[in-house]
Amino acid sequence: MASKKKQPQAESFLVQGRPQLDRLANDHDVSDSVFDKRIKPLQEALQRIQQAYLGSRERAVIVLEGWDTAGKGGLVRRLGWTFDPRSFRVHSIAAPNSIEARQHYLQRFWERLPQHGQITVFDRSWYGRVLVERVENLTPEPDWQRAYAEINSIERMLVDDGVRLVKLFLHISHEEQAQRFRDRMENPLKRWKLSYEDFRNHALWDGYQTAIEDMVERTSTEAAPWHIIPSNDKPFSRLAAFGIIADRLGQGIDTTPRELDAEIRYLAEKTLGGG
Repeated sequence: MASKKKQPQAESFLVQGRPQLDRLANDHDVSDSVFDKRIKPLQEALQRIQQAYLGSRERAVIVLEGWDTAGKGGLVRRLGWTFDPRSFRVHSIAAPNSIEARQHYLQRFWERLPQHGQITVFDRSWYGRVLVERVENLTPEPDWQRAYAEINSIERMLVDDGVRLVKLFLHISHEEQAQRFRDRMENPLKRWKLSYEDFRNHALWDGYQTAIEDMVERTSTEAAPWHIIPSNDKPFSRLAAFGIIADRLGQGIDTTPRELDAEIRYLAEKTLGGG
């Protein structure tokens, strides 16, 4: 009997050393039916984890980076369908405003960190310092070179303080990105996503690839490792991301549903009558 094909484990996407994005296998193919079957237990696992966090000191940060059109928005949307929004936050990071531009670049992120019991996603993050700001020459080289150590330090501090930190990079090929841009041009409901910067960044692919490989090599640490997810196939990418998040957020957590409080049970039986 043929063995069943299993979803790759979270460790499969961990990065050690310098990645070579051009050589990353990115030819996965997961059908919609397989995706629907595999995503349900992952969603249930994440819901149990979120419930276990409530009323505790547990909290988590998901750092989401990736190429334009790699599927970050779709992944965030799927997470939003899974988590209860009352303890789930999403911060979509754009260019700093006029006030933030005069502050230390990490300050605006520090103010958005989760409280106890919360799970927070940064859709783009403090890594903009060593990506877009570097490639677009928005920050002097001494400043973005210094940022690697600064980022490692703050992430170490977060982890030491009990924050569960998950870092995901969604990788697609140059050809796949071009095709997705074409698809957006043809789809009236997705044209709003296109901008001048998208095509300029596409032309700067080589510079961004070098910056990404440098970023991962210098900031994938034992405490806060990077996971690179092949994302040419969106269903595969989302399953992989959900699996990594569930693994990292659920380590050492008792996800057994809590017993109903005795006083609430008594009040319910008194009010509603015995069942």
